[in-house]
Amino acid sequence: MKFKLTSIATAIILSPAAFAADMEDIERLTVEGKYLSVNQSNSIKSPTPIIDVPQSLSIMTAEEITARGITSVGQIIDYTPGVNTSQGEGHRDSVVFRGVRSTADFYLDGNRDDVQYYRALYNVEQVEILRGPNALLFGRGGTGGILNRVSKKAKTSDKFVNYNVSANTFGAYNLQLDTNVGTGDKSALRINAMYESLDNHRDFFYGDRYGFNPTARFELSDDTIVDVSYEYIDHERFIDRGVPTANGEPVEAFEEIVFGDPDNNYQTLGADVFRANVEHTFSDNLKGNFNAFYGDYDKVYSNFYAAGYNAETEQVTLDGYVDTTQRENMILSSNLVGEFETGSIGHTVIFGGEVINTNSNQDRYNPEFDSRVGANDPEDTLRDDQEMFNVSRPLNFRGLSGVNSAGNAVTATFYNGVESTLNDDTHVDLDVYSFYVQDEIALSDNFDLVLGARFDSFDIEVFNADPEVLETRSRKDEEVSPRAGLVYKPQKNISIYASYSESFLPRSGEQYANINGDANALDPDTFTNQEIGVKWDFNDSMSFTAAIFENEQTSLDNDPNDPESFVEVDSDVSGFELQLQGYITEKWYVTANYSNLDGENASGVELRELPENTMSVWTTYEVNEVFGFGIGATYQDESKVSTSASSPVLPSYTRVDASAYYTLSDKMRLQLNVENLTDTLYFPNAHSTHQVTVGAPINARLSLIGSF
Repeated sequence: MKFKLTSIATAIILSPAAFAADMEDIERLTVEGKYLSVNQSNSIKSPTPIIDVPQSLSIMTAEEITARGITSVGQIIDYTPGVNTSQGEGHRDSVVFRGVRSTADFYLDGNRDDVQYYRALYNVEQVEILRGPNALLFGRGGTGGILNRVSKKAKTSDKFVNYNVSANTFGAYNLQLDTNVGTGDKSALRINAMYESLDNHRDFFYGDRYGFNPTARFELSDDTIVDVSYEYIDHERFIDRGVPTANGEPVEAFEEIVFGDPDNNYQTLGADVFRANVEHTFSDNLKGNFNAFYGDYDKVYSNFYAAGYNAETEQVTLDGYVDTTQRENMILSSNLVGEFETGSIGHTVIFGGEVINTNSNQDRYNPEFDSRVGANDPEDTLRDDQEMFNVSRPLNFRGLSGVNSAGNAVTATFYNGVESTLNDDTHVDLDVYSFYVQDEIALSDNFDLVLGARFDSFDIEVFNADPEVLETRSRKDEEVSPRAGLVYKPQKNISIYASYSESFLPRSGEQYANINGDANALDPDTFTNQEIGVKWDFNDSMSFTAAIFENEQTSLDNDPNDPESFVEVDSDVSGFELQLQGYITEKWYVTANYSNLDGENASGVELRELPENTMSVWTTYEVNEVFGFGIGATYQDESKVSTSASSPVLPSYTRVDASAYYTLSDKMRLQLNVENLTDTLYFPNAHSTHQVTVGAPINARLSLIGSF
């Protein structure tokens, strides 16, 4: 049974340039489907109409990703309300969900994808962004929201070969292949592959990305479907930590200078990811799902960056480190979804469980400069792993050698394995056991009640291999995370909802490495979310959604007046979101988003990277059957680089983007996407005071998209 999907936070309504999966017809299409995801791996894990979900969420499909020329998670975030990007130290996706900075709230088909890297989009069916705490379905973390990538699956009795070849004006290019073949009436094989050569506007930037993802589907019976998948990931890229600040803002004169080492600012990632999913229909009212996930990751990132800047002398202090991570994640999860009635009351019950085992080894080494500025000066404040250089383009520092600001030759010893350069070395063994239950209760035709809770047992052991420490610490947390929601539908096309949810984050952090000091004695940070919203389908082609929310964080810390006691440290983020999406006419499509955020910590200081206002709009128009164009803009208000009273500020900015396409034939389209049409200098995010990202100037991407 098919339904037009027109009500959601960011509905799955394609731009006029969207392609069908088999590329047989490239005219404007209307996506059909009623639920959050078009396949069984979805974020809410139950067959719930999106208008009945008491939560803010957004979706961007593969077709829209292609039509918009999007190549990164960050570009999706630019046009999503309530979230914005962080720099991620130049080596990873990093999202600020409603004021909460996250490195680990990423999921692949509902499985935790917590290693720090840039995620490719070549093999995704859609990207789903849920906002607010999501511990009931996802466990720890998810404090401000989560991002889930839904992967492409093989299709039985179908055959196609799709391709996408693109290049941009920086010199980067991308090749993607998506091919599917039926291997029988009840089985199929699909292969997605990509190669990307990276380049951008910054000096020394380079990189290559490979991805290979075969998937197979077996329909063992009318009631049982098995999907298996393997993905090989090989990424390498230059790490750019941006430019320093002075007088409370980024130094615009340094927009073309890279404050790093051309040869030793890099990130490499090699990964093997295996997934298997079994879906079984026990009856018309009971379905089950079992999922197995294994990921083996080997990552290195090495970098120098600006740690300080003296505006009077125009001298910059460089710091650096090399960091390695070897991680294995094994995740087993299952759930049952049952639909039944008790009298006149309907129920959709989800009961699920999850077992996670993670082994993660990580270490970090700092450099040593052999002839530092002021090395013999007793008042010298620089550490052995820092050195000062005159600002120039390029810096007089290359290949771990150079000339410092005093004119002396200097060499940095990097990652030589000696104790003097060791920053940390930890080995982690983590076991998590979880189960959850949720009941979506249809009290009447107009009222739905959602009640649920999740239990998590989080047991971590951290061995500190630093020769000066050599200790093992452990901690076990057991937490219950509740969720409640009420949905009122005065009519079928309008829902008004209120929700409450909680989440938690153990003191070992998102990357598990540290329970040193008093951290292993502290309870997890806890997060609560209260939200009220409305979803309104004006008609079959236009929808409006709005939400008002408040997120609160509570954290324990040592009492400065009594070392034996602890005090609560709180922070609070509140705001609202507005979204409008759909077709104004048969050929004119628009999506518009606005969010307002206000947050501060317990001391009343504004939180970092929390712009008060963000807005975006994108519109496309189909001129005729073969030609169409689009234009959009994204605005971000000013925000603070750090959570301190004296923090520098990222200036507000507006970036304008555009697109156009021309249909060459029934199976081929030429597409042009232009980013930063007005060539605005802007600074979208930062990692710390002297590491501010420089936004890309005007650039264009030309793509040839088609099928055989």
